[in-house]
Amino acid sequence: MSAHESDVHTISPEMPAMFDGMKLAAVATVLYIIVRCLNLKSPTAPPDLIYQDTAVNRFLLKSCSQLTKEYIPPLLWGKSGHLQTALYGKLGRVSSPHPSGIRKYLPMQDGATATFDLFEPLGDHRTGDDITMVICPGIGNHSEKHYIRTFVDYAQKDGYRCAVLNHLGALPNIELTSPRMFTYGCTWEFASMVGYIKRAYPNTQLIVVGFSLGGNIVCKFLGENKANQERVLCCVSVCQGYSALRAQETFLQWDQFRRFYNFLMADNMKKIILSHRHSLFGGHSLKMIDADLSRLYTATSLMQIDDNIMRKFHGHRSLKEYYEKESCVHYIHNVNVPLLLVNSADDPLVHDSLLTIPRTLAAKKPNVVFALTLHGGHLGFFEGAVLFPQPLTWMDKVIVGYANAICQWEKQKPPCQSDHLSEGSCLKEKA
Repeated sequence: MSAHESDVHTISPEMPAMFDGMKLAAVATVLYIIVRCLNLKSPTAPPDLIYQDTAVNRFLLKSCSQLTKEYIPPLLWGKSGHLQTALYGKLGRVSSPHPSGIRKYLPMQDGATATFDLFEPLGDHRTGDDITMVICPGIGNHSEKHYIRTFVDYAQKDGYRCAVLNHLGALPNIELTSPRMFTYGCTWEFASMVGYIKRAYPNTQLIVVGFSLGGNIVCKFLGENKANQERVLCCVSVCQGYSALRAQETFLQWDQFRRFYNFLMADNMKKIILSHRHSLFGGHSLKMIDADLSRLYTATSLMQIDDNIMRKFHGHRSLKEYYEKESCVHYIHNVNVPLLLVNSADDPLVHDSLLTIPRTLAAKKPNVVFALTLHGGHLGFFEGAVLFPQPLTWMDKVIVGYANAICQWEKQKPPCQSDHLSEGSCLKEKA
Protein backbone atom coordinates (compact mmCIF):
# COMPACT_ATOMS: atom_id res chain seq x y z
CA MET A 1 0.00 0.00 0.00
CA SER A 2 1.38 3.40 -0.95
CA ALA A 3 1.80 6.30 1.48
CA HIS A 4 -0.89 8.24 -0.40
CA GLU A 5 -3.35 5.44 0.00
CA SER A 6 -2.63 5.11 3.71
CA ASP A 7 -3.66 8.79 4.26
CA VAL A 8 -7.16 8.24 2.89
CA HIS A 9 -9.74 7.71 5.66
CA THR A 10 -12.82 5.76 4.83
CA ILE A 11 -16.19 6.63 6.41
CA SER A 12 -17.97 3.82 8.13
CA PRO A 13 -21.29 2.96 6.50
CA GLU A 14 -22.94 3.35 9.94
CA MET A 15 -21.99 7.08 10.15
CA PRO A 16 -24.66 8.51 7.76
CA ALA A 17 -27.30 6.49 9.58
CA MET A 18 -26.09 7.91 12.90
CA PHE A 19 -26.25 11.51 11.57
CA ASP A 20 -29.76 10.88 10.21
CA GLY A 21 -30.75 9.52 13.61
CA MET A 22 -29.47 12.68 15.31
CA LYS A 23 -31.42 14.84 12.86
CA LEU A 24 -34.57 12.86 13.49
CA ALA A 25 -34.03 13.12 17.24
CA ALA A 26 -33.58 16.91 16.96
CA VAL A 27 -36.72 17.26 14.82
CA ALA A 28 -38.66 15.03 17.22
CA THR A 29 -37.49 17.15 20.17
CA VAL A 30 -38.54 20.38 18.46
CA LEU A 31 -41.93 18.89 17.53
CA TYR A 32 -42.42 17.66 21.09
CA ILE A 33 -41.67 21.12 22.46
CA ILE A 34 -44.06 22.71 19.95
CA VAL A 35 -46.82 20.23 20.78
CA ARG A 36 -46.32 20.81 24.51
CA CYS A 37 -46.08 24.60 24.26
CA LEU A 38 -49.05 24.89 21.91
CA ASN A 39 -50.97 22.27 23.90
CA LEU A 40 -51.95 20.61 20.63
CA LYS A 41 -52.97 17.33 22.25
CA SER A 42 -55.54 19.03 24.47
CA PRO A 43 -59.12 18.11 23.50
CA THR A 44 -61.90 20.56 22.72
CA ALA A 45 -65.02 20.43 24.86
CA PRO A 46 -68.09 22.43 25.86
CA PRO A 47 -67.63 24.72 28.86
CA ASP A 48 -67.83 23.09 32.27
CA LEU A 49 -71.03 24.47 33.81
CA ILE A 50 -72.09 24.80 37.42
CA TYR A 51 -75.67 25.92 38.04
CA GLN A 52 -78.85 24.98 39.85
CA ASP A 53 -81.63 23.21 37.98
CA THR A 54 -84.21 25.99 37.73
CA ALA A 55 -86.69 26.89 35.01
CA VAL A 56 -84.80 30.06 34.06
CA ASN A 57 -81.43 28.28 33.91
CA ARG A 58 -82.86 25.50 31.74
CA PHE A 59 -84.27 28.13 29.40
CA LEU A 60 -80.99 30.05 29.31
CA LEU A 61 -78.89 26.98 28.47
CA LYS A 62 -81.36 25.89 25.80
CA SER A 63 -81.46 29.37 24.25
CA CYS A 64 -77.75 30.27 24.51
CA SER A 65 -76.15 27.45 22.53
CA GLN A 66 -72.59 28.75 23.01
CA LEU A 67 -72.72 27.59 26.63
CA THR A 68 -73.50 23.98 25.75
CA LYS A 69 -71.58 23.48 22.49
CA GLU A 70 -67.86 22.87 22.04
CA TYR A 71 -65.68 25.93 22.04
CA ILE A 72 -63.20 25.27 19.22
CA PRO A 73 -60.14 27.56 19.17
CA PRO A 74 -57.82 27.89 16.12
CA LEU A 75 -56.12 24.52 15.65
CA LEU A 76 -52.43 25.52 15.54
CA TRP A 77 -52.21 28.00 18.41
CA GLY A 78 -55.63 28.47 20.00
CA LYS A 79 -55.09 25.84 22.71
CA SER A 80 -52.26 27.88 24.23
CA GLY A 81 -53.57 30.25 26.87
CA HIS A 82 -50.40 32.33 26.51
CA LEU A 83 -50.86 32.87 22.76
CA GLN A 84 -54.57 33.63 23.20
CA THR A 85 -53.67 36.19 25.88
CA ALA A 86 -50.77 37.64 23.89
CA LEU A 87 -52.89 38.07 20.76
CA TYR A 88 -55.61 39.79 22.79
CA GLY A 89 -52.99 41.98 24.48
CA LYS A 90 -51.15 42.94 21.30
CA LEU A 91 -53.85 43.06 18.64
CA GLY A 92 -57.06 43.08 20.68
CA ARG A 93 -59.09 41.70 17.82
CA VAL A 94 -58.76 40.95 14.10
CA SER A 95 -60.30 43.40 11.60
CA SER A 96 -61.72 45.52 14.41
CA PRO A 97 -64.65 47.78 13.39
CA HIS A 98 -64.98 51.47 14.30
CA PRO A 99 -68.38 52.05 15.92
CA SER A 100 -69.45 55.68 16.10
CA GLY A 101 -70.31 57.00 19.56
CA ILE A 102 -70.66 60.17 21.61
CA ARG A 103 -68.34 60.89 24.54
CA LYS A 104 -70.05 62.02 27.73
CA TYR A 105 -68.38 63.85 30.63
CA LEU A 106 -69.71 63.46 34.17
CA PRO A 107 -68.42 65.71 36.99
CA MET A 108 -67.89 63.83 40.26
CA GLN A 109 -68.29 65.17 43.80
CA ASP A 110 -64.55 64.98 44.50
CA GLY A 111 -63.69 67.07 41.42
CA ALA A 112 -62.91 64.11 39.16
CA THR A 113 -64.48 63.88 35.70
CA ALA A 114 -65.76 60.49 34.61
CA THR A 115 -66.12 59.82 30.89
CA PHE A 116 -67.98 57.20 28.94
CA ASP A 117 -68.83 56.62 25.30
CA LEU A 118 -72.44 56.11 24.22
CA PHE A 119 -73.31 54.02 21.16
CA GLU A 120 -76.89 53.87 19.90
CA PRO A 121 -78.32 50.59 18.56
CA LEU A 122 -78.10 49.96 14.81
CA GLY A 123 -81.51 48.29 14.69
CA ASP A 124 -84.47 47.22 16.80
CA HIS A 125 -83.95 44.71 19.56
CA ARG A 126 -85.56 41.33 18.88
CA THR A 127 -87.97 41.82 21.80
CA GLY A 128 -88.91 45.35 20.73
CA ASP A 129 -87.73 46.67 24.11
CA ASP A 130 -85.19 49.38 24.90
CA ILE A 131 -82.11 47.60 26.27
CA THR A 132 -78.78 49.20 27.20
CA MET A 133 -75.54 47.36 27.87
CA VAL A 134 -73.46 49.16 30.48
CA ILE A 135 -69.88 47.95 29.97
CA CYS A 136 -66.81 48.15 32.19
CA PRO A 137 -63.50 47.27 30.43
CA GLY A 138 -60.37 45.63 31.84
CA ILE A 139 -57.47 47.25 33.70
CA GLY A 140 -56.35 50.53 32.12
CA ASN A 141 -58.76 50.00 29.17
CA HIS A 142 -61.38 52.17 27.52
CA SER A 143 -63.86 52.35 24.65
CA GLU A 144 -61.15 52.67 22.00
CA LYS A 145 -59.61 49.24 22.67
CA HIS A 146 -60.10 46.80 19.80
CA TYR A 147 -61.83 44.08 21.84
CA ILE A 148 -64.30 46.65 23.17
CA ARG A 149 -64.96 48.09 19.70
CA THR A 150 -65.55 44.62 18.28
CA PHE A 151 -67.99 43.71 21.04
CA VAL A 152 -69.85 47.04 20.88
CA ASP A 153 -70.29 46.78 17.11
CA TYR A 154 -71.70 43.26 17.46
CA ALA A 155 -74.06 44.28 20.28
CA GLN A 156 -75.25 47.38 18.39
CA LYS A 157 -76.18 45.26 15.38
CA ASP A 158 -78.26 43.06 17.68
CA GLY A 159 -80.29 46.03 18.88
CA TYR A 160 -78.44 47.04 22.06
CA ARG A 161 -77.48 50.56 23.09
CA CYS A 162 -73.98 50.43 24.61
CA ALA A 163 -72.43 52.66 27.24
CA VAL A 164 -68.71 52.00 27.78
CA LEU A 165 -66.87 53.40 30.79
CA ASN A 166 -63.45 54.88 30.15
CA HIS A 167 -61.43 54.12 33.27
CA LEU A 168 -60.34 57.30 35.01
CA GLY A 169 -56.92 58.17 33.61
CA ALA A 170 -56.90 55.45 30.94
CA LEU A 171 -57.55 57.69 27.92
CA PRO A 172 -54.25 59.31 26.91
CA ASN A 173 -55.88 62.51 25.61
CA ILE A 174 -58.12 63.20 28.64
CA GLU A 175 -56.54 65.04 31.56
CA LEU A 176 -57.46 64.17 35.13
CA THR A 177 -59.30 66.92 37.01
CA SER A 178 -58.54 65.61 40.51
CA PRO A 179 -55.65 63.74 42.20
CA ARG A 180 -57.29 60.34 41.66
CA MET A 181 -57.42 57.66 38.97
CA PHE A 182 -59.17 54.31 38.56
CA THR A 183 -58.48 51.60 41.12
CA TYR A 184 -59.15 47.87 41.36
CA GLY A 185 -62.63 48.15 42.84
CA CYS A 186 -63.80 51.77 42.92
CA THR A 187 -67.37 51.83 41.56
CA TRP A 188 -67.94 55.59 41.61
CA GLU A 189 -67.45 56.23 37.89
CA PHE A 190 -69.44 53.16 36.85
CA ALA A 191 -72.26 54.16 39.20
CA SER A 192 -72.25 57.66 37.73
CA MET A 193 -72.53 56.26 34.18
CA VAL A 194 -75.38 53.91 35.15
CA GLY A 195 -77.19 56.78 36.88
CA TYR A 196 -76.91 58.91 33.76
CA ILE A 197 -78.31 56.11 31.57
CA LYS A 198 -81.26 55.55 33.90
CA ARG A 199 -82.11 59.26 33.90
CA ALA A 200 -81.59 59.80 30.17
CA TYR A 201 -83.52 56.68 29.16
CA PRO A 202 -86.26 56.14 31.77
CA ASN A 203 -87.73 53.17 29.88
CA THR A 204 -84.49 51.30 29.23
CA GLN A 205 -83.48 48.12 31.00
CA LEU A 206 -79.84 47.26 31.66
CA ILE A 207 -77.47 44.43 30.82
CA VAL A 208 -74.32 44.81 32.95
CA VAL A 209 -71.04 43.57 31.40
CA GLY A 210 -67.56 43.52 32.92
CA PHE A 211 -64.26 42.34 31.47
CA SER A 212 -61.41 41.25 33.80
CA LEU A 213 -60.97 44.07 36.36
CA GLY A 214 -64.26 45.45 35.03
CA GLY A 215 -65.93 42.22 36.11
CA ASN A 216 -64.83 42.87 39.68
CA ILE A 217 -66.16 46.42 39.52
CA VAL A 218 -69.61 45.55 38.12
CA CYS A 219 -70.18 42.65 40.55
CA LYS A 220 -69.09 44.84 43.47
CA PHE A 221 -71.35 47.66 42.24
CA LEU A 222 -74.42 45.42 42.07
CA GLY A 223 -73.71 43.88 45.48
CA GLU A 224 -72.96 47.13 47.32
CA ASN A 225 -76.55 48.33 47.29
CA LYS A 226 -79.78 46.55 46.38
CA ALA A 227 -80.98 49.71 44.62
CA ASN A 228 -78.13 49.27 42.11
CA GLN A 229 -79.91 46.16 40.79
CA GLU A 230 -83.08 48.05 39.86
CA ARG A 231 -83.87 47.82 36.12
CA VAL A 232 -80.96 45.39 35.69
CA LEU A 233 -81.93 42.28 33.71
CA CYS A 234 -78.66 40.39 34.20
CA CYS A 235 -74.90 40.68 34.61
CA VAL A 236 -72.04 38.98 32.74
CA SER A 237 -68.49 38.91 34.11
CA VAL A 238 -65.60 37.56 32.00
CA CYS A 239 -62.11 36.58 33.24
CA GLN A 240 -62.10 38.30 36.62
CA GLY A 241 -60.19 37.02 39.64
CA TYR A 242 -62.80 37.77 42.35
CA SER A 243 -60.34 38.43 45.21
CA ALA A 244 -57.25 40.64 44.93
CA LEU A 245 -56.10 39.52 48.36
CA ARG A 246 -56.00 35.86 47.30
CA ALA A 247 -54.63 36.71 43.87
CA GLN A 248 -51.61 38.67 45.11
CA GLU A 249 -49.82 35.51 46.29
CA THR A 250 -50.36 33.74 42.96
CA PHE A 251 -49.06 36.77 41.03
CA LEU A 252 -45.66 36.31 42.61
CA GLN A 253 -45.41 32.71 41.36
CA TRP A 254 -43.64 31.73 38.15
CA ASP A 255 -45.95 28.90 37.10
CA GLN A 256 -47.84 29.95 33.96
CA PHE A 257 -45.37 32.90 33.92
CA ARG A 258 -47.70 34.92 36.16
CA ARG A 259 -44.73 36.78 37.65
CA PHE A 260 -43.79 37.93 34.15
CA TYR A 261 -47.36 39.03 33.34
CA ASN A 262 -47.40 40.87 36.66
CA PHE A 263 -44.26 42.76 35.60
CA LEU A 264 -45.79 43.70 32.23
CA MET A 265 -49.02 44.97 33.80
CA ALA A 266 -47.04 46.90 36.41
CA ASP A 267 -45.04 48.53 33.62
CA ASN A 268 -48.24 49.58 31.87
CA MET A 269 -49.64 51.01 35.12
CA LYS A 270 -46.42 53.00 35.59
CA LYS A 271 -46.89 54.60 32.19
CA ILE A 272 -50.49 55.57 32.96
CA ILE A 273 -49.59 57.03 36.36
CA LEU A 274 -46.56 58.93 35.04
CA SER A 275 -48.63 60.41 32.20
CA HIS A 276 -50.79 62.07 34.90
CA ARG A 277 -48.05 62.80 37.44
CA HIS A 278 -48.84 66.53 37.64
CA SER A 279 -52.54 65.92 38.34
CA LEU A 280 -51.91 63.08 40.79
CA PHE A 281 -48.99 64.49 42.76
CA GLY A 282 -49.18 68.24 42.14
CA GLY A 283 -50.65 69.05 45.54
CA HIS A 284 -48.01 67.14 47.51
CA SER A 285 -44.75 68.45 48.90
CA LEU A 286 -41.66 68.03 46.71
CA LYS A 287 -40.20 65.58 49.22
CA MET A 288 -43.34 63.41 49.11
CA ILE A 289 -43.49 63.58 45.30
CA ASP A 290 -39.86 62.48 45.02
CA ALA A 291 -40.47 59.60 47.43
CA ASP A 292 -43.63 58.42 45.62
CA LEU A 293 -42.02 58.64 42.19
CA SER A 294 -38.89 56.89 43.40
CA ARG A 295 -40.95 53.96 44.70
CA LEU A 296 -42.96 53.94 41.47
CA TYR A 297 -39.88 53.80 39.22
CA THR A 298 -38.42 50.86 41.15
CA ALA A 299 -41.69 48.88 41.38
CA THR A 300 -41.68 45.55 39.53
CA SER A 301 -45.15 44.30 40.51
CA LEU A 302 -48.72 45.55 40.69
CA MET A 303 -48.71 44.92 44.44
CA GLN A 304 -45.84 47.40 44.96
CA ILE A 305 -47.66 50.04 42.91
CA ASP A 306 -50.93 49.36 44.74
CA ASP A 307 -49.22 49.65 48.12
CA ASN A 308 -47.22 52.79 47.34
CA ILE A 309 -49.68 54.67 45.13
CA MET A 310 -53.15 53.23 44.43
CA ARG A 311 -54.44 52.48 47.97
CA LYS A 312 -53.73 56.07 49.00
CA PHE A 313 -56.29 57.48 46.55
CA HIS A 314 -59.05 56.20 48.86
CA GLY A 315 -57.20 56.42 52.16
CA HIS A 316 -56.74 52.71 52.80
CA ARG A 317 -54.31 52.13 55.67
CA SER A 318 -52.71 49.00 54.24
CA LEU A 319 -52.51 46.90 51.09
CA LYS A 320 -54.53 44.17 52.78
CA GLU A 321 -57.33 46.62 53.63
CA TYR A 322 -57.26 47.99 50.07
CA TYR A 323 -57.59 44.52 48.52
CA GLU A 324 -60.26 43.37 50.96
CA LYS A 325 -62.49 46.41 50.53
CA GLU A 326 -62.12 46.63 46.74
CA SER A 327 -62.71 42.95 45.90
CA CYS A 328 -66.16 41.81 44.80
CA VAL A 329 -65.85 38.54 46.76
CA HIS A 330 -67.34 40.36 49.78
CA TYR A 331 -70.32 41.70 47.79
CA ILE A 332 -71.12 39.26 45.00
CA HIS A 333 -73.34 37.07 47.20
CA ASN A 334 -75.75 40.05 47.40
CA VAL A 335 -76.34 40.00 43.63
CA ASN A 336 -79.78 38.52 42.93
CA VAL A 337 -80.23 39.23 39.21
CA PRO A 338 -79.17 36.46 36.77
CA LEU A 339 -75.37 36.36 36.85
CA LEU A 340 -73.12 34.62 34.32
CA LEU A 341 -69.51 34.21 35.44
CA VAL A 342 -67.08 33.13 32.70
CA ASN A 343 -63.47 32.03 33.15
CA SER A 344 -60.92 30.01 31.20
CA ALA A 345 -58.96 27.11 32.69
CA ASP A 346 -55.80 28.18 30.81
CA ASP A 347 -56.00 31.86 31.80
CA PRO A 348 -52.38 32.63 32.82
CA LEU A 349 -53.51 35.52 35.04
CA VAL A 350 -56.23 33.83 37.10
CA HIS A 351 -55.01 30.94 39.23
CA ASP A 352 -57.29 27.92 39.55
CA SER A 353 -57.51 28.42 43.34
CA LEU A 354 -59.45 31.66 42.74
CA LEU A 355 -62.15 29.75 40.85
CA THR A 356 -63.42 28.15 44.04
CA ILE A 357 -65.25 31.46 44.56
CA PRO A 358 -67.54 31.26 41.48
CA ARG A 359 -67.86 27.48 41.83
CA THR A 360 -69.16 27.81 45.40
CA LEU A 361 -71.39 30.76 44.50
CA ALA A 362 -73.04 28.94 41.57
CA ALA A 363 -73.63 25.86 43.73
CA LYS A 364 -75.40 27.96 46.40
CA LYS A 365 -77.30 30.63 44.46
CA PRO A 366 -79.95 29.79 41.83
CA ASN A 367 -79.36 33.01 39.87
CA VAL A 368 -75.67 32.20 39.14
CA VAL A 369 -74.23 30.19 36.24
CA PHE A 370 -70.48 29.55 36.22
CA ALA A 371 -68.95 28.61 32.84
CA LEU A 372 -65.33 27.42 32.66
CA THR A 373 -63.81 26.82 29.22
CA LEU A 374 -60.77 24.60 28.64
CA HIS A 375 -59.14 27.21 26.43
CA GLY A 376 -59.39 30.93 25.77
CA GLY A 377 -56.58 32.50 27.80
CA HIS A 378 -57.26 35.91 29.32
CA LEU A 379 -59.95 37.69 27.26
CA GLY A 380 -58.87 35.79 24.14
CA PHE A 381 -61.51 33.19 23.26
CA PHE A 382 -60.59 33.38 19.58
CA GLU A 383 -62.32 31.02 17.17
CA GLY A 384 -61.10 29.83 13.78
CA ALA A 385 -60.27 26.81 11.66
CA VAL A 386 -56.48 26.35 11.58
CA LEU A 387 -54.40 29.53 11.72
CA PHE A 388 -56.36 32.75 11.25
CA PRO A 389 -58.92 33.75 13.90
CA GLN A 390 -62.37 35.08 13.12
CA PRO A 391 -63.14 38.74 13.91
CA LEU A 392 -65.83 37.74 16.44
CA THR A 393 -64.81 35.65 19.43
CA TRP A 394 -66.67 33.04 21.46
CA MET A 395 -66.74 35.62 24.28
CA ASP A 396 -68.58 38.18 22.13
CA LYS A 397 -71.13 35.60 21.04
CA VAL A 398 -71.79 34.15 24.49
CA ILE A 399 -72.40 37.56 26.11
CA VAL A 400 -74.88 38.66 23.45
CA GLY A 401 -76.42 35.17 23.32
CA TYR A 402 -76.93 35.11 27.09
CA ALA A 403 -78.34 38.66 27.05
CA ASN A 404 -80.76 37.72 24.27
CA ALA A 405 -81.92 34.67 26.22
CA ILE A 406 -82.50 36.75 29.37
CA CYS A 407 -84.50 39.32 27.40
CA GLN A 408 -86.63 36.58 25.84
CA TRP A 409 -87.20 34.98 29.25
CA GLU A 410 -88.35 38.29 30.70
CA LYS A 411 -90.73 38.71 27.78
CA GLN A 412 -92.38 35.30 28.00
CA LYS A 413 -91.91 34.14 31.61
CA PRO A 414 -95.06 32.96 33.44
CA PRO A 415 -97.02 35.86 35.01
CA CYS A 416 -96.75 34.32 38.49
CA GLN A 417 -93.01 35.00 38.43
CA SER A 418 -92.69 38.53 39.75
CA ASP A 419 -88.91 38.32 39.70
CA HIS A 420 -86.06 36.14 38.41
CA LEU A 421 -86.00 33.70 41.32
CA SER A 422 -89.58 33.14 42.48
CA GLU A 423 -90.02 29.96 40.49
CA GLY A 424 -91.31 27.57 43.11
CA SER A 425 -94.99 28.55 42.90
CA CYS A 426 -95.05 28.32 39.10
CA LEU A 427 -93.45 24.88 39.08
CA LYS A 428 -95.97 23.67 41.68
CA GLU A 429 -98.85 25.04 39.66
CA LYS A 430 -97.62 23.26 36.52
CA ALA A 431 -97.18 20.03 38.47
